[in-house]
Amino acid sequence: MVIGAGHAGLAMSRCLAERSVDHVVLERGEVANSWRTERWDSLRLLTPNWQSRLPGYDYDGGEPDGYRTMPEVIDFLDRYARVISAPVQTGTTVKSVSTTDQGFAVATDKGAWNCRTVVLASGACNVPRVPSLAAMVPPSVATVTAKDYRNSGQLDEGAVMVVGASATGTQLADEIHRSGRPVTLVVGEHVRAPRVYRGKDIEWWMDVTGLNDQRYDRVDDIERARRLPSFQLAGSPERRTLDLNALTEIGVKLVGRIAAISDGKAQFSGSLHNSCAMADLKMNRLLNTFDQWSSENGFDGQVEAPHRLDPTQVEAKPPLHIDLSSGRIKTILWATGYRPDYSWLHVAVLDRKGNIRHDGGIVAHAGLYLMGMQFLRRRKSALIDGAGDDARDLSDHLVAFLRRK
Repeated sequence: MVIGAGHAGLAMSRCLAERSVDHVVLERGEVANSWRTERWDSLRLLTPNWQSRLPGYDYDGGEPDGYRTMPEVIDFLDRYARVISAPVQTGTTVKSVSTTDQGFAVATDKGAWNCRTVVLASGACNVPRVPSLAAMVPPSVATVTAKDYRNSGQLDEGAVMVVGASATGTQLADEIHRSGRPVTLVVGEHVRAPRVYRGKDIEWWMDVTGLNDQRYDRVDDIERARRLPSFQLAGSPERRTLDLNALTEIGVKLVGRIAAISDGKAQFSGSLHNSCAMADLKMNRLLNTFDQWSSENGFDGQVEAPHRLDPTQVEAKPPLHIDLSSGRIKTILWATGYRPDYSWLHVAVLDRKGNIRHDGGIVAHAGLYLMGMQFLRRRKSALIDGAGDDARDLSDHLVAFLRRK
């Protein structure tokens, strides 16, 4: 049983079919349901089209360096499900997964199933992570999460505070500010990167240098690596770099990490300068790695000359508080990440933080597997491009488990 018919679940379905494993894919909505229902209107993939590679299915269009819109992503996954004849049961919501003597019992709103193995491919972005201090926001200020945001037209007129400066936060800050609503962006730890470096997409460099294929068991602190924010990237037709400098150039105001909300006032950390300096340092180390690889592999004549982005510009004394009760801030948008929802998983595999205990997707209960999570088996695991390699590895393990049984 594969739970979830997104790119991860479909990749696993293809690999199981290649290994002659009978299986069913359960999906609460339609194929690519999260892409259909939980993304904002203007979103494009952060990875270029050529990088949308799934088992037995690659990009064959005329814009390999473009970035798919959401309707294009949905169509891509729909076509993939048809091409591989994935046995998807749509409109089927899983109510519970529990253990039996022979494996697992899966209860759904369309009936019950028994199976030897279960692959959890329901995704990492089920529930928005909103900090507990959000409860202290004055009632005069509307709040919305990135999961519920569709376009700036749903927001009240007036200033907006976007909390979170990874890919989602920076993209939404840009879109909302350009709609005429002044934006303050709350910045914590972030990972800065150019969209294009030396004439090549940043993902091209991550691919050819092997960084995207770095394995989870070759990293000193895999838990830390799995918690790292995503690159500050946007998939625009212009292939533009959308970092904090690009935002301040259009008038977005930057403040440090939100520390508290008390008596209607939002209080911010004084660490903004340090956070930006650290992001600049790590970005330049990454670019140094690219430069070294290019020189050692004879690519310097095939790409542009090395260059560096200007340091992140931060005002000398960023504000340390904003009075939310003054009426200036009309909306707070929480772009503070997500967590998976395993409320239906009745198997003792969750740690105290609600995360599944696993070793590279092999869950701490025989016959249970995990797909589609950040740095599951490789740095690229959460990307469409990463699902295939992970599915091949885990389906091999799954087949060996069934043979032993």
